[in-house]
Amino acid sequence: MALTFQLPADMEPFREQLLQTKRSFIRAEAGPEADTTPWQSKIGGIPYQTTETGWPESPDGTPLIFLAQLNFAEMPALAPFPEKGILQFFISDDDLYGMDFDDGENPDTFRVLFYPEPVMEPRKLKKVASRTEIDLLPHHPEIAYPLQFRLEEEVVPMTDYQFYQQFGAGFFRQFGEQEWGIANTFGRAVRAEGHKVGGYAYFTQDDPRNPEDPMLLLLQIDSDEKMDLMWGDMGVGHFFIREKDLLNKDFSRVLYDWDCL
Repeated sequence: MALTFQLPADMEPFREQLLQTKRSFIRAEAGPEADTTPWQSKIGGIPYQTTETGWPESPDGTPLIFLAQLNFAEMPALAPFPEKGILQFFISDDDLYGMDFDDGENPDTFRVLFYPEPVMEPRKLKKVASRTEIDLLPHHPEIAYPLQFRLEEEVVPMTDYQFYQQFGAGFFRQFGEQEWGIANTFGRAVRAEGHKVGGYAYFTQDDPRNPEDPMLLLLQIDSDEKMDLMWGDMGVGHFFIREKDLLNKDFSRVLYDWDCL
């Protein structure tokens, strides 16, 4: 299916330039809460864990909270992401959900773990209980919402810093008094919302990445009423990684960020 989107009339001359930014990504959609296998892609619930691995903790020994899990074998192929393996995301139960404003790559209060060769025999897996009675989290970690995936395409939205690399920092100023109206219309027409792997990122505030140190979108988890999942006030959570680290399957240097209205 061809990629289609409605542009403000004054931006039609830039359609081809916008199409040059077309990029594939994996859309993730959560189904109803359900019992899941340990190795299934999901938000919340019981994560995959072998008898040889320990639960991730903060430096003071507090267990981190399981957020989500991706099984790449269940997903469409998308370079440079792995074609197999299980990737897990853990965050802290605090008022910032484990985000460090000063150092988004500080893994003390969040963690990303990767199992390149998952064991599919239940007897070799650790029996893990989900935590309940947790107050300060965007999601309900005791409930599993299985994920399904499909490959889609998109063009760069104005929320992603790469828009201004392509069109210039003052792009919308050329429209004079219509600057903000056209920007708002474009922002509604071309959006990168939702749960996704790869592609462009959506923000309610600003992109925290450094353009001089490019990072790919590893996982975006949006607020989702179906799961009663909410990052602050209708916010969105992100995990970013450098392409070199992704190719090496090194998830020790990930940038974790979330923002809200």
